[in-house]
Amino acid sequence: MLLFLLLPLSTLAQQRDTLQINRKRFNTFIIGSATGYGLTMAGLYHLWYSDSKQQSFRFFNDNAEWKQVDKLGHFYSAFYFSYGTAAALKWSNVPAQKADLWGAVTGFLVLVPVEVFDGFSDAYGASTGDLVADAAGSAFFLGQQRLWNEVRIVPKFSFRRTGYAALRPEVLGDSRTSEILKDYNGQTYWLSADMDKFIRFPRWLNLAAGYGAQGMVYARDDQNAASGYDAYRQYYLSIDLDLTAIRTRSKVLKTLIFIASTIKIPAPAVEFSRKGVAFHALQF
Repeated sequence: MLLFLLLPLSTLAQQRDTLQINRKRFNTFIIGSATGYGLTMAGLYHLWYSDSKQQSFRFFNDNAEWKQVDKLGHFYSAFYFSYGTAAALKWSNVPAQKADLWGAVTGFLVLVPVEVFDGFSDAYGASTGDLVADAAGSAFFLGQQRLWNEVRIVPKFSFRRTGYAALRPEVLGDSRTSEILKDYNGQTYWLSADMDKFIRFPRWLNLAAGYGAQGMVYARDDQNAASGYDAYRQYYLSIDLDLTAIRTRSKVLKTLIFIASTIKIPAPAVEFSRKGVAFHALQF
């Protein structure tokens, strides 16, 4: 599996002298990333696939399931794998355009093993929809870099515990950690726009649009309806704090700010759904 991480970077490694790459930093990045990636995949397999039986590899069309909240998870992951890889390559003195391109390619490829896991699990199956979402997340990063030479709109994630996981813990999670990954009812995905990059606006304040869903004990609408559950989509408008507005020269603090900025800070929000309009003083 680690080949999916190392393969797209091997070309850069071969060209590092002509590109004047900082060899020490580049090797540190490769070793650290490979180790972290391996541990992450091992943890994901334990949480998600260890209880599933194995089957021959197959594809499965799951595009109509979970109100597509799971697809946004793939989009979000691919974006940040791309963003993080590109930042690390630039730290290694790789030219910006090459770093962004190889970051996006790597961001897509590192998620391919998830589809391999799905393909061999009798509970799932590899999904072309997931692969499209992975590609879209990487393209969303690369497109902004090509258009603006910076990222101005970032995906963010928030989660709140719901009562649905207790109804099907084997599917929706049986602990806080597994529920964060599995209970799509509690997940909200956001696009947070750095408004001061577009108009006159407070530098520390963003506007965010969010998407989630409720009532999903089963994957498909007909299954939920047959069991008496009312699954529906939710759309949100909210404000968001831009932590990157914090000025610091500390590389450690910058890294911590980058990680924290992947999460949507709870804030007032307006919810729109077919059940009407609702105001939340703090939306997670």
